[in-house]
Amino acid sequence: MKAWLLDAGPLVAYLDSTDPHHGPCADTLEAFDGQVHTTSAVIVETMHFLRHDPDGPKALVKLLARSRTQVHGCTELAQLESAAQLMRKYADVPMDFADATLVLLAQELDVADILTLDRRGFSTFRFGGHQRFQLLLGR
Repeated sequence: MKAWLLDAGPLVAYLDSTDPHHGPCADTLEAFDGQVHTTSAVIVETMHFLRHDPDGPKALVKLLARSRTQVHGCTELAQLESAAQLMRKYADVPMDFADATLVLLAQELDVADILTLDRRGFSTFRFGGHQRFQLLLGR
């Protein structure tokens, strides 16, 4: 089964019809019939961006359930240490904690396809040594 990683930007854009990326994100997500993976850090970041919409958090939960998105914790001490090392390595890009957890998840699952609006970051970030991410939007 095909697998994708999912970043916060497309989640926010999908749920906000006024977002300029809404159409491409909604079309891409709705057309995918494989397994979607993300991390709890991405969910926290998305909830933060949706905090001003009273229905936003509930809409996010419904979207995650409908898409059968698997949410991975990435909160074990070794994972946190690895995330901190990645954030230091890519500080000039920059890389936030949610990005770092997606890089760790890519390595764990050996999944390079990512739905993200962060083209600069995920064009730069590497996992599993030197493996590049495959950006699914704007190809």
